Amino acid sequence: MTPDQFHRLSVAPMMDWTDRHCRFFLRQITRRALLYTEMVTTGAILHGDRERFLAYDESEHPLALQLGGSDPAALAECARIAEAFGYDEVNLNVGCPSDRVRTGRFGACLMAEPALVGSSVAAMRAATALPVTVKCRIGIDERDGYEDLLAFVDEVAAIGGCGSFAVHARKAWLQGLSPKQNREVPPLRHAEVHRLKRERPDLEIVINGGILSVEAALAHLESVDGAMIGRAAYQDPWCLAEADRRVFGETAPAPGRAEVVARLLPYLEAECARGTPLKSMTRHILGLFNGLPGARAWRRHLSEAAHRPGAGPEVVEQALEQLDRRGALLAA
Repeated sequence: MTPDQFHRLSVAPMMDWTDRHCRFFLRQITRRALLYTEMVTTGAILHGDRERFLAYDESEHPLALQLGGSDPAALAECARIAEAFGYDEVNLNVGCPSDRVRTGRFGACLMAEPALVGSSVAAMRAATALPVTVKCRIGIDERDGYEDLLAFVDEVAAIGGCGSFAVHARKAWLQGLSPKQNREVPPLRHAEVHRLKRERPDLEIVINGGILSVEAALAHLESVDGAMIGRAAYQDPWCLAEADRRVFGETAPAPGRAEVVARLLPYLEAECARGTPLKSMTRHILGLFNGLPGARAWRRHLSEAAHRPGAGPEVVEQALEQLDRRGALLAA
């Protein structure tokens, strides 16, 4: 699958959420949607436990590594490392508005420095054969007009040769709003991302922000190249079940929810044997049965039992049995 194909639908990178356990789980639901890591800083890769930050299961492909940083040389080295690890894409975070990120001079604050972003992309592209993409906001602070967005994209494309932008259709206030508020308070402006694609048809434009279903993603795909689902895919992961068929034209039937759990059990067993706490993995699957009878019992059993010392895959099997007794698996 080429990059322009897998960008049609992706699951957004989300700090503290899209770790490798989450991604393995989501891959059991959709084979085709592009998955992203959490943002990983250049410092963590160059000076930290590289295996911890970059390890993944082969089934996660197609998989993009999202980097945070602003030093072109460090970003270039991390792009080389990403290629050596077998990632399918490297994405530069120019959209995260948190104070911690801003203090480190990466994330959304870089939208005020398009020349630096362009230089960073150029250095990364020179260092790897992988696609290098940028994820940004529609604007920051008072630089939030459409012309500001267009100027940013044009400069990054001209200097860095970047041909693919994922645009979160909300501006970011760098002071005064928390990251959570920045996901909710600034109004969505999808029409401006659509306009960007119309006026820059040679660029690949992916839209992000407020897209809650595959149905909504399909509507956006009439105007842009790709759509990105964020928290909706985490809180209600089954919203991705029809993605392969409806977005990518797959003919194979989607697995049932019970089948997804069955596929997950050997992974849980192997990870527990390696010392991974069960709760670190089951937190990602709490929403799998949302909307079905027994969903609350599923969530409650996992939440109460997964943290116990020695907890293993049997906890998930027990939760599934509770659902079965309620007849939920017949509807799954």
